[in-house]
Formats: sequence, structure tokens, C-alpha cells
Amino acid sequence: MANRRVLVKRRKATQNIRKITRTMQLVATARFQAAFNRAVAARPYTEKLSELAGDLARAGAQLEHPLLEARDSGAPEALVVITSNRGLAGSYNANVLRAAQALLQARRAAGKPVELHVFGAKGIAYFKFHRQALASQSTEIGDRPRFDRVEPVAQRLIDAFLAGRLSAVHVAYMRFHSVGQQRPEVFQLLPLVPAAKAVAAKPVEYEFMPEPQAILDELLPATARVRLFQSFIDGAVSEQVARMVAMKAATEAAEDMIKALSRQYNRARQSHITMELLDIVGGANALA
Repeated sequence: MANRRVLVKRRKATQNIRKITRTMQLVATARFQAAFNRAVAARPYTEKLSELAGDLARAGAQLEHPLLEARDSGAPEALVVITSNRGLAGSYNANVLRAAQALLQARRAAGKPVELHVFGAKGIAYFKFHRQALASQSTEIGDRPRFDRVEPVAQRLIDAFLAGRLSAVHVAYMRFHSVGQQRPEVFQLLPLVPAAKAVAAKPVEYEFMPEPQAILDELLPATARVRLFQSFIDGAVSEQVARMVAMKAATEAAEDMIKALSRQYNRARQSHITMELLDIVGGANALA
């Protein structure tokens, strides 16, 4: 027969856990809404900027720009990995790190050195555990990215690429498609690749003022900075969705366990009452 005191303690502990997971679910829901609004608002601007850069590059015909040029130098590539600072977000970090490792293995198998630039405590801990050197690391951007914090990161990568210290820059992050769909992706940030829509579209004609080269000098770095910022925003909203789902599942599991423990307690209590009644009846019969 189960010990009733043990069952009571376990049920109480599970109820406390349910309160915590329920609270975390509500907090993640509130943060998700704010992050979702930012991601949805920024994406059209990011996509249109990329399309415009592709249009201008094609319209200029003979235009060339260092940020558009692929390089075969011996310089290493850079991989920016965007993870979270906190856990309890389901498989969010694991999926991003799996995508990053796939690129690392492919590049290293081809004999191409790769520098790691990791953002988020979980990613930093992962690569340190696997004894992989980090070119840079940061936990300051967090789950509420601001452009003024992401811009210096993007500018450092742009400067290193233009100076020839990097031959390419890739970003591994969780792309937010919808509330029900987020996918880990790795895309090439530098050299810039024109958006698919711009490549497929018909040629466009522009009247340039000022000169096309001057426009690209301003537009292309801005495109790289905004695309990196969009990656951080997508990662933030995807993290909150993952935490919402994980905490909801944990809350439901706790509720199921509470029900199971309550049933066990009730059966144990009923058995105890039955045994006491049998003792009373047995004592009465002995006295009769």
C-alpha cells in the first residue's frame, strides 16, 4: 500500500512545479507578442531592401562592388550562430546548433577554416564543451535585440570581409515562418546574394542620382546590417514560441501527474479506512 504522506508530498511538489511552468508559459506568451510584432514589422523592409539591392546591381550592368564579389582567398569563413541565453525552450537551441554543426563539418571536410562568432549563453556553452575555439562571443543582445547592438557586430564582419580577413560570412539561426512553424536555417550574409524575387524578376531600368556606385556603397552595407538584425529578431520570436510550447507541455504533464497522484492517494486512503473498519468489526466480533 502506498504511503499516503509520500503521495501528499509528491502531489504538493508537482502542484508547485505546475505553478512555475504555468507562470513561465504566460511570461513567454507576453514576450512572444512583443517579439512577433517586431519581426512582422521588420521583415517587409528587410526583403524589399534585398530586392532593391539586386535590382540595382542588375540594372547597373557593369557595376561591381566588393560586397557582391565571391572570394577564393585563403582567408577563413565566419559563421555567426544565434542561440538563446536561457533554456527551457524545447529543441530550439539544439536545432540551431545542429544546423551550425552541419555547415562546420562540410566546410572543414573541404579544408576550409571557419571562425565561430556565437551569440547566446547556450551556444557558447555548447561549443566550449566540444572544445571548439570561438573568435567572439556575446550574451548581451538577449531575447530583445536592438539595432544599435546588432549594427556594430554587422559592421565588424563587413570590415573584416572588405579587408580580406574573411572570405565569406554565414549565419545560423531559427527562421520564424509562423506561430506553428520555425525552421533552423543557415544563409550566406557575405558576399551578398540578391533576393530570389529580384533574380527572377524582369530587368528594371533606373535613372541613377547620384552615381550607381555611390548608391551601392550606401545600400549594400545597410542590406547586410538589416539582414543580420532580422536574423536576431527571428531568433527571439522563435525562442518565445518554443518556450511557450515547452512550458505548456510541462504544465499539462504536471496536471496529469497530479491527477494520477490524487487517484493513488484516494485509493490508499480508502484502503486505510477499510482496514480500520475491518479491525473494528473484528474487535466487536471478538467481544461478542
